[in-house]
Amino acid sequence: MTAESRTITPRALTPEAFAPYGDVMMVETTAKHFEINEGHTTRFHDLARLDLERDGGHPLLSIFRSQPKALPLILEVMERHPLGSQAFYPLSPRPYLVVVAPPGDFDPAAVVAFLVRPDQGVNYHAGTWHHYSLALDETSDFLVIDRGGPGDNLAEVRLSPPIRIDLEGGAS
Repeated sequence: MTAESRTITPRALTPEAFAPYGDVMMVETTAKHFEINEGHTTRFHDLARLDLERDGGHPLLSIFRSQPKALPLILEVMERHPLGSQAFYPLSPRPYLVVVAPPGDFDPAAVVAFLVRPDQGVNYHAGTWHHYSLALDETSDFLVIDRGGPGDNLAEVRLSPPIRIDLEGGAS
């Protein structure tokens, strides 16, 4: 890495820390919840602010299968979806990594990383910069809800210099 390179250590994902970028989806007793189906099911309700219908958009439901990147983990691109939100919920029982930066003009100094538990999902608000899904250790599947429809809903930036993720530093 060059002297200009930046290394980021992931921190634990919490709703408060992630609020500038989107929503954390998880089954917690603090979430609005209630019993349905004759008391056999607990519904954890309205966990994310989905934004999918702007400018003629519609919801898409997909499964992404993500391969882990080689270590050391070097990031070379960030992306955003200006016309809609994008929600990821893990279907595999493994932690994963989320790397984000605030909406607006991309600022490489504002990039942060979160280590996400397998019982947590994220919903990136429209315009939030993020790296594509980052499985750790093994191939992992994610249920994804995002926007389909007209318009250019993908912007990418190349990172120069790249950003290195320090996975040894732990999630503090």
